[in-house]
Amino acid sequence: MTNAILLEVIATTAEDARIAAAAGADRIELIAAQQQGGLTPEMNLVQQITAESSIPVHVMIRPHSRSFQYTADELEQMVRDIRQVTEHTQAAALVLGVLNDRQQVDEPALNRLLEAANGLSVTFHRAFDEIRDQEQALHTLARYPGITRILTSGGQPSILDARDKIVRLDKIARQHQIRLLAGAGLTLDTLGEFVRDTGVQEVHLGSAVRQQGDIHLPLDAERIRQAKAILLSS
Repeated sequence: MTNAILLEVIATTAEDARIAAAAGADRIELIAAQQQGGLTPEMNLVQQITAESSIPVHVMIRPHSRSFQYTADELEQMVRDIRQVTEHTQAAALVLGVLNDRQQVDEPALNRLLEAANGLSVTFHRAFDEIRDQEQALHTLARYPGITRILTSGGQPSILDARDKIVRLDKIARQHQIRLLAGAGLTLDTLGEFVRDTGVQEVHLGSAVRQQGDIHLPLDAERIRQAKAILLSS
């Protein structure tokens, strides 16, 4: 018997976090500026939500949405934010990603961020989807024990157009004991078929579990319950 498929949902407020936990989500990704793909949330909000939440909270570390390349000053800000999260909150993990000007994993920058993380596990986020050779990048990321999962849409705007790629990436990820977290473009109507087709064990939902499927509206408890029921029956 396979393990239940894990449901991660995006939260941007304390109320979102409460709704997610009460409705049966397994994990929260806490971000600011969802319309920009997620930025580092305010530290007081991180402290509040991680202290209150009954489910794990993964915190985004991303200073801007212009790209996934960062200046020395921006990297210093990321290091400071990471230390704030690790030293002053009850976060379960960090969410981050860094690329160089060739759109490859920026390993020197990644090393600095992982050192600051001081053992807290890391999800490499959808910066991964701007990398041309994702399979090679996965092998690269597997060399870093702190990276325990990768959030990806298989390099497509919608993961529904990358099913075969996701199957290949998930096979490689499992060989390295990395979790592939599938996200972007999933809806309640497509969720069940997608997880059956790909065999992924973790999914990440944003607008699909918000009121009216609208990224600008709060989380919808009933939609979260529906998503969890779909995953339990898949």
